[in-house]
Amino acid sequence: MAPDVLISEEDIALRVEALGKAITEEYQGQEVTVICVLKGAFMFCSDLIKKINLPVKLDFVALSSYGDGTASSGTVKMELDLAESIKDKNVIIVEDIVDTGLSMKTLVQLLEARGPKTLKVASLLYKPSKTKHSVSIDYMGFEIEDKFVIGYGLDYAGRYRELPYIGVLNAGN
Repeated sequence: MAPDVLISEEDIALRVEALGKAITEEYQGQEVTVICVLKGAFMFCSDLIKKINLPVKLDFVALSSYGDGTASSGTVKMELDLAESIKDKNVIIVEDIVDTGLSMKTLVQLLEARGPKTLKVASLLYKPSKTKHSVSIDYMGFEIEDKFVIGYGLDYAGRYRELPYIGVLNAGN
């Protein structure tokens, strides 16, 4: 059985376009450095930077707090660090989902210490009912209930990232 569709491909495309427009308006005439949080945010980030009508530099970080399970382990590990300095840059962190907020809070603290001119967060998904660590999301795609979601870059044990929509696994998957 296929996962149940929670957010359609069309709804994602419309929201990504709106977020790109908001970023373009806020940073008019300036360059932005987009930091894609791997692996989950790669599809969102790829689509988002195409909708930002500004010069964009792209860099990547990888964090780990899930392993192969469905619940955060409570420990955030930096698996891949930035290739470039972000000092005095307009930085936008692009994340797939803010759940407990621990990963994003940790990443924001690490990057703030590197002296960016501005530091904002764009997250495709946000689960307010799971939040334990306060995080400011400047560009939010969708607020969702506490369900384990897959697709559009998000995975379960390395599977389902390729789906063009956000889905929920049911018992048959």
